[in-house]
Amino acid sequence: MLGAVAVVAAAALATAVASSDASAAGATSTYLVVYKDKTSTSGAGKAVSAAGGQLVATYAPISVVVARSASADFAVRMRAVKGVEGAVATTRFASAVDGGAVGADASATGDTTTDAPSVPANGVAGLNDSLSGLQWDMTQIKVGEAHAVSTGSPTVLVGDIDTGLDYTHPDLAPNVDAAASVNCVSGVPVAGVVAAMDDNGHGTHTAGTIAAAANGIGMVGVAPSVKIAGIKAGNAAGFFFPEAVVCSFMWAADHGVDVTNNSYFADPWLFNCRNDAEQRAIWTAERRAIKYAQSKGVLVVAAEGNQADDLSHPTVDATSPDDTTPVTRDISNACAVVPTEVPGVVGVSATGNKQMKSFYSSYGISEVDVAAPGGDSILQQTAAAPNGRVLSTWPASLLTSTCLPARRVIDASGAAYCYQQGTSMASPHAAGVAALIASVTGKTGGALSAALQDAVNPIPCPTDVSAYAFFPALDGGAAQTCEGTLTQNSWFGAGEIDALKAVG
Repeated sequence: MLGAVAVVAAAALATAVASSDASAAGATSTYLVVYKDKTSTSGAGKAVSAAGGQLVATYAPISVVVARSASADFAVRMRAVKGVEGAVATTRFASAVDGGAVGADASATGDTTTDAPSVPANGVAGLNDSLSGLQWDMTQIKVGEAHAVSTGSPTVLVGDIDTGLDYTHPDLAPNVDAAASVNCVSGVPVAGVVAAMDDNGHGTHTAGTIAAAANGIGMVGVAPSVKIAGIKAGNAAGFFFPEAVVCSFMWAADHGVDVTNNSYFADPWLFNCRNDAEQRAIWTAERRAIKYAQSKGVLVVAAEGNQADDLSHPTVDATSPDDTTPVTRDISNACAVVPTEVPGVVGVSATGNKQMKSFYSSYGISEVDVAAPGGDSILQQTAAAPNGRVLSTWPASLLTSTCLPARRVIDASGAAYCYQQGTSMASPHAAGVAALIASVTGKTGGALSAALQDAVNPIPCPTDVSAYAFFPALDGGAAQTCEGTLTQNSWFGAGEIDALKAVG
């Protein structure tokens, strides 16, 4: 909700002001006010009030303010304030989760009913939970073998910036860090696991891939002994508003997070163009927040997207703004996707069980750093992955309403799981491997990023890409092509992650 929220002290990262005042005043829009870089925001409260608004939060380290106002000229008046370089309403601007469901996958012919899954008797090497035999994704990147070396350290904390997580799920509960979990949806951090409870399902799925416990129940995450924090930036509909994204990275920076997983596009514009004042203000605020987190040693891992777009050579955006009515527009490399195209962010493309690029996965020679299993229900169904998708945790209360019947799995304990596909599913695999590396080496930030990109198995561009002709880029309709060398190409980056190499 964007209405009244409890005010929580957020250390030095933000000063929150009770937003109930804004609600009482009849505020209808939330705004990001972006001051010039390194400009003091000490007078922001008075300036916002004079412009007809109410201060919601001040993120002083990045010179960004969140405000609310019912005044139609609030943004114009704030832009006239000394030191302000941009002010924009965010209420109608959001972006959907990146990979909970892939649009072109309308065919259900590849789905197998999994209410009573058949788990191979031999399970998966090194993984011994009740549904481990269904975890083709973990087999593919040698997670079981890696666990013989390390299952991760509880001193390492992964922040899953998503729709929250179900802290009551028996496969997640042992590893959830309650104090580091937060709800940032309003732009004001509201701490605690109850506030960060998942009301969509997407966040619980990504969290399970990262850190589901090795406890005999269900499935096992890549790093089942690390701690995970639910950082809720997405609402029940799966939309991420800019103030929530800014809040999330600021929280991660100042609450001991080592790695963040980001399975979404931030900002309403799939491609954010610097020559547009509204897009530039949001783009600037989000980039500053990410940079601030990186300055504190946080490794940011992000999904490439499910548009089958070549992000290194963009020409058309037919997706934005995705929370209202998209308008097709010509774009160039002056337009960028956040967070995956922010400098220092590890961009992750998706693979299926045949170790081909997933049919939907976006790519780019300058954008993809590594590849990881995300599933592919069209081109890569196998005996191990009969529906092509990735299995992970799901809130039991949402199973019948947000997970299709053929994709539901109930463990003997009653715990709920769901099959999904998307680069949203790939990114948490990479974040989990990064957490393993941090556990055994102590590396952070750029050093951790480099180590992750070294812990891969290179995959060359295919000589024949005709299999992908049925799914051209959703933005512009360009045919999918692959460029680059064995050790760095547009589809797989340095290669597919390998958990055993990561801890070796």
